[in-house]
Amino acid sequence: MLAITAVAVAGAWLGLVLGASIQTSMGPADVQMSFQPTWRGESVIDVRPLGTLRFASHRGPLRLTLGIEAVHPDVAQEILNNPEWADRLPETIERDLIEGLRQLAVRAVLFAVAGGFLAGLIVFRRLSRAAWTGAGALVVVAALGGVSVLTFNPRSVSEPRYTGLLTGVPSLIGSAESIVTRFDEYRGQLAKLVTNVSQLYEVGSTLPIYTPDPGTIRVLHVSDLHINPVGWNVIRSLKEQFKVDLIIDTGDISDHGTRAENPYVEEIGKLGVPYVYVRGNHDSAITQRAVAKQKNAIVLDGTAMTVKGLRIYGIGDPRFTPDKSLDPAADDDADLVNLGRTHAGRLAPPERPSPVADPSPEKIPVDLVAVHDPTVGRALSGSTALVLAGHVHKRSTELLPTRTRLMIQGSTGGAGLRGLEHEEPTPLEASVLYFSKDTHRLQAWDDITVGGLGEQWIQCQRHIEPEPGRTILPEPKNAPSPTGTISGTPSPVALASGANVPYASEVSDGRRNGTERKLRAPIV
Repeated sequence: MLAITAVAVAGAWLGLVLGASIQTSMGPADVQMSFQPTWRGESVIDVRPLGTLRFASHRGPLRLTLGIEAVHPDVAQEILNNPEWADRLPETIERDLIEGLRQLAVRAVLFAVAGGFLAGLIVFRRLSRAAWTGAGALVVVAALGGVSVLTFNPRSVSEPRYTGLLTGVPSLIGSAESIVTRFDEYRGQLAKLVTNVSQLYEVGSTLPIYTPDPGTIRVLHVSDLHINPVGWNVIRSLKEQFKVDLIIDTGDISDHGTRAENPYVEEIGKLGVPYVYVRGNHDSAITQRAVAKQKNAIVLDGTAMTVKGLRIYGIGDPRFTPDKSLDPAADDDADLVNLGRTHAGRLAPPERPSPVADPSPEKIPVDLVAVHDPTVGRALSGSTALVLAGHVHKRSTELLPTRTRLMIQGSTGGAGLRGLEHEEPTPLEASVLYFSKDTHRLQAWDDITVGGLGEQWIQCQRHIEPEPGRTILPEPKNAPSPTGTISGTPSPVALASGANVPYASEVSDGRRNGTERKLRAPIV
């Protein structure tokens, strides 16, 4: 029985690979639809040469791929010129898609059963055994389809992963507000993506951008540029394409904090939008002063400022450690936690003012806090809805127990020269955050990843904040306090002289790895 099962699975798999594919008409386009067995369920729209849109639409081990094979320009032009035709287009596309899926499912079953039967006939050379393997293949493909249907997630259409032309990303994905609150409009935009592909081929980088919603504040989060000039190219491109209102840099703009590196920060004054900066452990007091002199630059170091409507609090890194030859001090994590908790005592989310009976000074209401080291960021749990950090050269996000979100940015500079120390260069990473202008809460964010030195690929992934208006809980009063103390920052003299304050909490820069890359597409 075990042998029959194994042959049935292998035959079904082979049948799906070879035969689970059809070509069908969808609006003015000829679309190739196929099923492929895979470890992770997803749906993929392949729009060559622009790239791909991927959706985590289900959990079954089956991938649905839709590739645009050809477009009939005369039909597309008729649709564009006829408003009534265009209004019916989403329903037409949906009807064609369902019919295509039905035909594809029938074909997949037939080929899977045939594959199972032929595999059994070849292996066992008996019709009875071949019949059993054919029946087993039918069970396998039915199970795959059943799991896919039962785990179907319609919300996935609002969280696509896009690879391909960077300049087309905002046009294909759209604004966070339009995805969250106007799903029907977004569905129409996906229909346009299919039917207007002939025009997309022609206009290339001049794809029309969605009209920015006046209720959305767009923030570009960058970190760890490490004097890589390519980082400024990425920042300028994202600033223009996503129409960002301000930029937040969570430190390590420099590499050794010397005066010779100061000309690198002069690009800040050419960006034309507010540039909020907090010092990293590679940035000296000299670096911080150089940033502060730039037009539009806002340096935060234990201070708060309202920028484009957002109340931002910033904490500069207390260390200056350009030299990694020294081993980290054992108590540095505790010192950084104490620093974070000290500042957390001064802050509160805007919706949680200080109690009247509280004898402590009035807390500062903030919408987000920018720090360099995530260790400091975690100690701010409960004092704000959002903490932005960097330092570790690897992007991640987590929701802390108090419901504060900690977002750690990768290296927008590809870790500088350190990015070449691995088998593959460290990618350049940045994120566009979308905030409600009314509540100042994070609504969604786009993670953008660009291939490192010598590589040419782009990835963009959309994330939706599941509960933007969640209540931020205060940190429990009985939370254990770490040992060690730290206050403020090292003296300007120590910073300027390059004193080696112990480096803490993370592995050395040379050992940091770039983010995992699951999707790649060449820039065409």
